[in-house]
Amino acid sequence: MAETRGAIPRLIDFFADLPGIGRKSAERLAYHVLRMSNQQAVAFADAIRAVKEKLHPCRTCFNLAEREECDICLDRRRDRTQLCVVEQVRDLLALEQAGAYRGVYHVLQGRMSPLEGVGSAQLTIDRLVERVRQGGVAEVIMATTPNVEGDATALEVSGRLAGLPVRITRLARGLTVGASLEQANREMLADALSSRQPLP
Repeated sequence: MAETRGAIPRLIDFFADLPGIGRKSAERLAYHVLRMSNQQAVAFADAIRAVKEKLHPCRTCFNLAEREECDICLDRRRDRTQLCVVEQVRDLLALEQAGAYRGVYHVLQGRMSPLEGVGSAQLTIDRLVERVRQGGVAEVIMATTPNVEGDATALEVSGRLAGLPVRITRLARGLTVGASLEQANREMLADALSSRQPLP
C-alpha cells in the first residue's frame, strides 16, 4: 500500500508541473489515469515516450519532426517564397490551425530576453539568415509576440537580413499587445496574416 500511496501523489506532482494545470486539475487527471484500463495507460505512457524519443527539430525550419525534415518542409505544395518566422512550435501550430497561410516557417526556438540571458546567439537566427541567403525567399513574415521582447527579436532579425533581396513584413497589430499567437483565435490570426505590414 505504501507504494500505491506514493504513486498517486507523484503522478499528481507531474501533472501539476504542466503549464496551466492547477493542483485540483492535476488530481482529476491523476485519478482519470488510475481509472484507465491497463491497455489505455500503457498506450498513454508509450505516446509520451514516443514524443521524447522520436521527435527532434527539423533540420530546415526547427519545427518538430520524426524524420530529418518536418511534414511542412516536405510538402512541395507549400509556397517557398514566403517564410513565416515564429518563436515557438506552438505558434506555428496556431497559424496552421487558422488555415490562412500556405508558405513555410522558421522557428526561432524562443525570443530575445536579456534579463533571462537569451540573446540572438541562443536563437536560430543564423540559420534563418542562411536560408534567406540561399535564395528563393521573396518575403519574410515576422510573427513574433507583439510585446517588447518579441519586437526586439523582430528588429534583430530585420537588421540581420538588411541588404538581402527580401521583403520583410510583420503581422498586423489586430493582435492584442502582449498576447501570444496560441491565445489568438483563427479569425484574428487570419486577419493578422492578410493585413501584414512592412517591418520598419
